[in-house]
Amino acid sequence: MTRRVIGIVMNGVTGRMGYRQHLVRSILAIREQGGLPLDGGGTLWPEPILVGRSADKLKELADRHGLTHWTTSLDEALAHPLAEIYFDSQVTPAREQAIKAAIAAGKHVYTEKPTAESLEGALELARLAREAGVRSGAVQDKLFLPGLLKLKRLVDGGFFGRILSVRGEFGYWVFEGDWQDAQRPSWNYRAEDGGGMILDMFPHWRYVLDGIVAPVRSVYAHAATHIPQRVDERGEPYAATADDAAYGVFELEGGITAQINSSWAVRVDRDELVEFQVDGTEGSAVAGLRNCRIQHRASTPKPVWNPDLPATEPFRAQWQQVPDNGEFDNGFKVQWELFLRHVVSDAPYRWDLLEGAKGVQLAELGLRSAREGRRLDVPELTL
Repeated sequence: MTRRVIGIVMNGVTGRMGYRQHLVRSILAIREQGGLPLDGGGTLWPEPILVGRSADKLKELADRHGLTHWTTSLDEALAHPLAEIYFDSQVTPAREQAIKAAIAAGKHVYTEKPTAESLEGALELARLAREAGVRSGAVQDKLFLPGLLKLKRLVDGGFFGRILSVRGEFGYWVFEGDWQDAQRPSWNYRAEDGGGMILDMFPHWRYVLDGIVAPVRSVYAHAATHIPQRVDERGEPYAATADDAAYGVFELEGGITAQINSSWAVRVDRDELVEFQVDGTEGSAVAGLRNCRIQHRASTPKPVWNPDLPATEPFRAQWQQVPDNGEFDNGFKVQWELFLRHVVSDAPYRWDLLEGAKGVQLAELGLRSAREGRRLDVPELTL
């Protein structure tokens, strides 16, 4: 059996997301399974070429996993004879110029979101990739999670009838960094470093709503900085200049209303850290990262409002779990495999840099809506 080696320049893998989800649970996991089987025979063997700012961190990471290719020079990494794909999971302000350099070097591009700090920048990247004839992809991992795959199955199967609304709850308490260490890096809370809830999460909500329910047509957002001062990784207090919570109302095609609350200053009283409830004329569903439960029209109970008596109905017990009906792999890994097949075998793939730009568009409009206090239309994007 033939094995084709493909070099992947991985920039930003010393960070939490780049290391855990993209290097370890995606690329190294593909290697551990013997490579990626290709249609028509043979396997694809991904060879990481690590790049970052800290030589010590890169060397330690490479030694830990038995990797041989690493450098602190992006130019050197892009010039590596094996390099065919550039992947970026850096902080957002560093992303745009690095992707431009990769496109100029003729590399296919796969990147975390947001793809750029502005819609103008995101569209320019999509245009440059198209003009250069390179393949591109933007990470849209939540589409490949078990709970949302089950939700998509319900939508495609017509379970809901006419969809009326979507309600989403996302978030958890991120410690301020004083008496307990914060679970997220401090740059997330500095607008000047590309932080902020809207910039981080609205790109996710765009592809989730577009890809599972219906295209987003308008947005109204309220942003808040609930915790105005935090403590960084060095124990130094700093001003939180970015929003740590966002409350959004989105109008979807077909008159569907979506409401999504996102907060790093909320304590969790849900089964999962993110949940979406979809209500339709024929049934409802609540989907999280892994699970999805449903209530059909025929089995919907008939609650009666009476504030003078305690509630006795077991509301949670009146829902039914959607079965797995299959095995689910890591969502990041699944999308990596699709992109790799797209690059080497021309397999279908629709989550390109233009799709990534749609997420940046919604974030930009969300921030503007929060500043101006008004609802804004979301126009179609074209190159």
